[in-house]
Amino acid sequence: MNLKEYFEKKKGFGVLSTADGKGRVNSAIYARPHVMEDGTLAFIMPDRLTHRNLRSNPHAAYLFREDEPGYKGTRIHMTRVREETDSALLHSLRRRSYPPEMEESGGPRFVVLFEIDRVLPLIGPGESELK
Repeated sequence: MNLKEYFEKKKGFGVLSTADGKGRVNSAIYARPHVMEDGTLAFIMPDRLTHRNLRSNPHAAYLFREDEPGYKGTRIHMTRVREETDSALLHSLRRRSYPPEMEESGGPRFVVLFEIDRVLPLIGPGESELK
């Protein structure tokens, strides 16, 4: 199974971890990523700590635990390659919509694209079967 199929079929819980330029780590709950045609991963995010960290340190890790018995899932190490603010791409990727008053109070949204550096199983050493 490839990553696009995996994230379209599997439900679960995701955590995106970043660090600032001084190495101070932050982890935040994030939805499943969007797998783009070129193989990059896209996340939609507000301008909070995770987004600010990516400005000074482009490296991140995403941990995804499947909603199944046991410990199944994946870990993805990645590097930020670009971002867009309130673009057509961002709006086409959104899985849900919010009332206008919530949109305005939440501030700008960004779609941040990452190149995949390494895919690992949730538990244990070695490369994942996912590509």
